[in-house]
Amino acid sequence: MLLHELTASKVRERITKREVTAQEVVEELLEWINLKEPLIKTYLCLDEDGALSKAKEIDEKLSNGNKVGLLAGVPIAIKDNMCTAGVKTTCASKILENFIPPYDAFVVKRIKDEDAIIIGKTNLDEFAMGSSTENSAFQITRNPWDIDCIPGGSSGGSAAAVSADMAFMALGSDTGGSVRQPASFCGDVGLKPTYGRVSRYGLIAFASSLDQIGPITKDVLDTALLLQVISGHDNFDSTCAALDVPNYISDIDRLDDVLKIGVPREFFGEGLNTEIKSALMDALKIYEANGAKLVDLSLPHCEYAVATYYIIATAEASSNLARYDGVRYGHRSRLSSDSNIVDMYSQTRAEGFGNEVKRRILLGNYALSTGYYEAYYLKASKVRNLIKNDFEDAFKKVDCIICPTCPTPAFKIGERVTEPLEMYLSDIYTIPANLAGIPGISIPCGFTSAGLPIGMQILGKYFDERKLLKMAKLFENETDFHLKRPKLNQQV
Repeated sequence: MLLHELTASKVRERITKREVTAQEVVEELLEWINLKEPLIKTYLCLDEDGALSKAKEIDEKLSNGNKVGLLAGVPIAIKDNMCTAGVKTTCASKILENFIPPYDAFVVKRIKDEDAIIIGKTNLDEFAMGSSTENSAFQITRNPWDIDCIPGGSSGGSAAAVSADMAFMALGSDTGGSVRQPASFCGDVGLKPTYGRVSRYGLIAFASSLDQIGPITKDVLDTALLLQVISGHDNFDSTCAALDVPNYISDIDRLDDVLKIGVPREFFGEGLNTEIKSALMDALKIYEANGAKLVDLSLPHCEYAVATYYIIATAEASSNLARYDGVRYGHRSRLSSDSNIVDMYSQTRAEGFGNEVKRRILLGNYALSTGYYEAYYLKASKVRNLIKNDFEDAFKKVDCIICPTCPTPAFKIGERVTEPLEMYLSDIYTIPANLAGIPGISIPCGFTSAGLPIGMQILGKYFDERKLLKMAKLFENETDFHLKRPKLNQQV
């Protein structure tokens, strides 16, 4: 097995045992990336010199017998909406095309402290607004399992990089499913932590009450490892919970309790692809064979989740993106000197933002405008509480909930670009977790007849990521879906 095909845990083990150097790992990975990147288009920025320099530093630490971090020598990709000091952070938008942050995001600092190697910044839908990574201002990322298909979004670059072995692990952000949905489409493991488990400091905001950073990896153990590193309280984020972080890695293979698994009937009805439904039913049988009890559930208000989300998220986005005015940083329109400031603002935003971002700003401004606030935003906030209450009631009866991650497998590039409502429905099963703030993980659970990955979503109680990881690991131990790689990975 080539080095770039290993999981992060295995490559770290080989580096720390001095069986291979971090520099050798980075050099082989960069060679593989340069071979596959023209086809997949996962990265907006590669930091080859920085990665090689960090690798040499780690090798020197090991040579001198010094202690190294939990991610020692592991090359990791970062979604390009997280600030990286001295390295461009564009949000895949022309308005931030040349923005270089002066500081690291909390999660970036954490992984650097644990001796990870940042290999580059990955593509995304502009400002994380999209479900296909087709809304990037710079390029369209392709799914390694079928290059005619989308990789999901908005963290499509991160998911495709992990799937194509172009990164050992990656960070994404999840506002309405943007870690879990692309992980499902690309055959990865993707976890959205509880809102507040991971600091949002340095994450360029889309919808502040929904955004959460999460790992995308090749297997569950790597997800636990990366979550261990990025979790914890941060004084720079007032929404970050001041709670102790459990050890996600220890005893991950052991589940002592008899589990009650909720199966929400609203998530298995009309609109769900038959092959996905069949794969989920087979997965539930595996849990039953391991002693779990299935409980029929209803989450009655989840049918309003998509409508609720696209009021709350767009309202928050319109507020957050008001700062991009061409005055303080980012793109500024080159208007004649006699133009007034209002024209400069207007032209700057017209040139800098793509169509989907403009659409969401307009929707958000409308929902917050005088005379409509009560009818839309206030009502959506009340429905959000009803959805949250549905989950709280459900978790009084069950330990976790299992459902599909997506209603369909990955669709063709261009198939839904002109149908925004159809695109929005790609996240119908992931959005409720963001509205409620609960954790959710997507793991591979099968393949369609066309060979596209199918993801299963496990939802849990607040701050109970440890149980989610154990549940996911149990399934992974019983199956081999996570071991399968795209044929593209073997083509040189």
